[in-house]
Amino acid sequence: QVQLVESGGGLVQAGGSLRLSCAASGRTFSSYAMGWFRQAPGKEREFVVAISATGWSTNSADSVKGRFTISRDNAKNTVYLQMNSLKPEDTAVYYCAAGSYGSSRLSYTYWGQGTQVSVSS
Repeated sequence: QVQLVESGGGLVQAGGSLRLSCAASGRTFSSYAMGWFRQAPGKEREFVVAISATGWSTNSADSVKGRFTISRDNAKNTVYLQMNSLKPEDTAVYYCAAGSYGSSRLSYTYWGQGTQVSVSS
């Protein structure tokens, strides 16, 4: 059983920045790839960015490329999502997930509860 807890969401104006954190339980964090997904009202949960277990590989959706950066600190069992140049269309509940490295929901086994990010214009 792995528990993931996101934090750092909030309300920000367009062009602003937020950093989300996801803290994982246990000492097996380094065995998992980590991903961030988001879900806006009425839409499917979509891939945002992922990082391999080692942290050496990352992949991001075209919609956030160049603006969002994922990183991890295995010593702290924590993954981060740095979000810059935020746009209103980034508004969503953001979820972190642990599993196999990929861009599909099906790649991930464990999910956090989500944290709300709202971007105003």
